[in-house]
Amino acid sequence: MNTQTLINTAKAMVADGKGLLAMDESTGTCNKRFANSGIPQTEEARRAYRELLVSTSGLNEHISGAILFDETMRQCTTDGTSFIKVLVDANIIPGIKVDFGTTGLPGCPGEKITEGLDGLGTRLQTYFGMGARFAKWRAVIAIGDGIPTRTCIEANAQMLARYAALCQEAGLVPIVEPEVLMDGKHTIVRCQEVTEEVLHQVFDQLYRQHVIFEGMILKPNMVLPGLACTTQETVEEVADATVHCMLRAVPAAVPGIAFLSGGQSSELASARLNAMHVRFNTLQTRLPWTLSFSFGRALQNEALQIWSGAEENRREAQAALLHRAHCNSAAALGEYNAMMDVT
Repeated sequence: MNTQTLINTAKAMVADGKGLLAMDESTGTCNKRFANSGIPQTEEARRAYRELLVSTSGLNEHISGAILFDETMRQCTTDGTSFIKVLVDANIIPGIKVDFGTTGLPGCPGEKITEGLDGLGTRLQTYFGMGARFAKWRAVIAIGDGIPTRTCIEANAQMLARYAALCQEAGLVPIVEPEVLMDGKHTIVRCQEVTEEVLHQVFDQLYRQHVIFEGMILKPNMVLPGLACTTQETVEEVADATVHCMLRAVPAAVPGIAFLSGGQSSELASARLNAMHVRFNTLQTRLPWTLSFSFGRALQNEALQIWSGAEENRREAQAALLHRAHCNSAAALGEYNAMMDVT
């Protein structure tokens, strides 16, 4: 493990208003999205779509890294160039999703635990050899009647910390993703309480397992009311609740917080990230870490719908992806406005 290399990579992942493109959907998730758009659910269709993403000209102006799925790590463009080489040549850092998804947590109805620790050290070494320089592991925390339990929070925090320690040992920057889900009727106050508790537990475990905070990236949810909550706070209120939560729970040593979109619309995700910068990153108030983005659907949705599996739609789809990346990059600098999305 080279500590300084980890630190330098983590800083580069959130530098200059850039963020991360999360294109790490599992085969099952990708196929579901293809089915909704009438696209064949085949390996070749997935390869063609991912080639569209990684080969978008100018993407590196707004995107610092791309999170890949195992299948994608091994795929190539139509001319035989590996996706890893395409990204590296564009100065985009390749990363890899390494968890195996969630399963029910025994004894805790309605709660999940993430799988994938078995053999992870060996897999990380393989991915490093293939060119990955960071990894990602997602934990899922649901809010509902009587949940989350302390058992669920602690179990997921321990798994995230163990994963992160293994990543750094293998020379990979860990993206630590404890996602408090938007599903439900909970208020923004309840989301803030749960998110803060989860983050405290996660960083306690990261500390106990000797993870270098300077060589990791946090990928949390924004603090939001549940989708079914009758009160939906303003963009500014979400920004305030989110940043205050992060200030109470995230150590200053962490170089960057790259928010997940978690089912938000593309425009709302951009607007909320932008409001955090406008309200907090001023000459009078500087946050201790960089606030950025690691979006999947909020970056890809429009591009996927335009492409719809048709090669003739490729350039228009890439233009839509580039536009969304530009909007989010602007938001990560506090320079986004809704007029950027008016066509």
